[in-house]
Amino acid sequence: HKQYINPQPPLPTYDLVVIGAGAGGLVSSRQAARRGAKSCMISAELAGGDCLNAGCVPSKALLRCAKLVREARKVAVQNNEYGISFTNSDNDHPLDVTVDFPKVMERMRKLRAHIAPVDGHARGDSLGTQTFQGRGVFTSKSTIEVVEHGKQLGDESNPIMHFRKAVIATGGRPFVPDNIPGLKEAPYTTNLSLFNLQQLPKRMVILGAGVVALEMAQAFASFGSDVTVLQRSRLLSKGDEEAAEVIKQTLVDEGVKFLSGVSVNEVTTIKEATNDGDLPLMSVSLSCSEHSEPISLDCECLLLALGRTANVESMGLESAGVDFHPSKGVYVNDFSQSVSNPDIYAVGDCVSDVFRLTHMSGEMAKVVVQNALFKGQWRLSSLVVPAVMYTDPEYATVGKIHVDDNNNVVSPIENNEEVDIYKAELQHNDRAILDSSDKTSFVKICCKKGTGTIVGCTIVSTRAGEMINEVSLAMKHDISLEGVGRNIHSYPTLGESVMGCGIQFINSRWETVSLLFPQSHRSLPKCSKYYM
Repeated sequence: HKQYINPQPPLPTYDLVVIGAGAGGLVSSRQAARRGAKSCMISAELAGGDCLNAGCVPSKALLRCAKLVREARKVAVQNNEYGISFTNSDNDHPLDVTVDFPKVMERMRKLRAHIAPVDGHARGDSLGTQTFQGRGVFTSKSTIEVVEHGKQLGDESNPIMHFRKAVIATGGRPFVPDNIPGLKEAPYTTNLSLFNLQQLPKRMVILGAGVVALEMAQAFASFGSDVTVLQRSRLLSKGDEEAAEVIKQTLVDEGVKFLSGVSVNEVTTIKEATNDGDLPLMSVSLSCSEHSEPISLDCECLLLALGRTANVESMGLESAGVDFHPSKGVYVNDFSQSVSNPDIYAVGDCVSDVFRLTHMSGEMAKVVVQNALFKGQWRLSSLVVPAVMYTDPEYATVGKIHVDDNNNVVSPIENNEEVDIYKAELQHNDRAILDSSDKTSFVKICCKKGTGTIVGCTIVSTRAGEMINEVSLAMKHDISLEGVGRNIHSYPTLGESVMGCGIQFINSRWETVSLLFPQSHRSLPKCSKYYM
């Protein structure tokens, strides 16, 4: 927004001032304006935050292209099961599937630009929200100074915002460890710079084994990079172990290499990039479980995907009386309100101990507007928040996860609570069979032991992100697993697997003829169809 001019002068007092222009900042400032409040948003970075510019949006554009590459390679094989082939016009030899990486990135930028206006300042202005570009810094418990670009804190020309309520929505940034020699000096990559690549790196080393790491590992391996993922612990360390193994094996089959128990000893920069389109060269020295001696891996792209740290420094939180942790973020209560200043709220990745997800930020913003401006009592603890990793297959979770033990029961999960597990494998799902997909995928639903009360779900499937929403709805509105099982699902769909877990619950409580007529019963046949 280089041409944007800040409103002059600011209003004498604002009902709500929001620092940050990502999902949390956009939703809170705009919803407040729609509901009649005098609101403004302070934007130090590009509107839309990480999600639009360096996260959800560009990554999904790359994942779409990567999936097309994999699908094309399936049908480029001679005598493939689909009966489809690519041939040259002058001979019968199959065509090679090649990737034009600059074109892939160009498509991503075009689609991102298509989405961007809805997050832009002009849209906010049209809804009644004033937007100020600059860095928001608290100067007291009720004032914020907007440090405009090129100016210093305390410059008398900087706008001063007086507020009744304020929202901190400054988001987070990639965590960069400071204990690896040579790393800080190396031309490493994070999600903030990954989508600026103009050349496909021949070799990519990814430090981390979470969502960003696995999504980008699969994408760049599909494009043709030699990808190695460095795991400190197991994949998805806080997730379902069976799901992690399924996804890992899928990526291994697609050429991704994994090293476990990794400790990085040093990063050496062999060559810097000579121009904007060039790639550097680095060497990563490490120890790992697979090798008795330290090894070195050369790469043109070293992607750090080790989680996020909150953006809470240098914004005057001490002057505002706001308690915070320097990396975890602002401490809030169940109303998303600062534990130390009741007039200040916080949402999104800058908040301690909440899910760092775009949709979580947006939902927290709705909670804040209701509580801050309309004396609401909306609670964060009431939110049912699904999460999705968009690998292929996707991995989606909500609520508690399943940790395997010999009895197929999780005990304890919370307060010594035991659960029953209902699992449907997609290898028996007709749509998966017809699509030749999801042979190792599954739906797993956890219920409070002896009841149909759903407390969690894990789905590994081609469309897990779509399927999980049904379970989230059931959990939010106290619909039992029996209710899910009795809900009619279209046939054939992958979503029938969710119903399949419900049918298992129902079948476990069936009355049978043997109970009514013990002398004349016959054994029940085994049926693979969910509705039988």
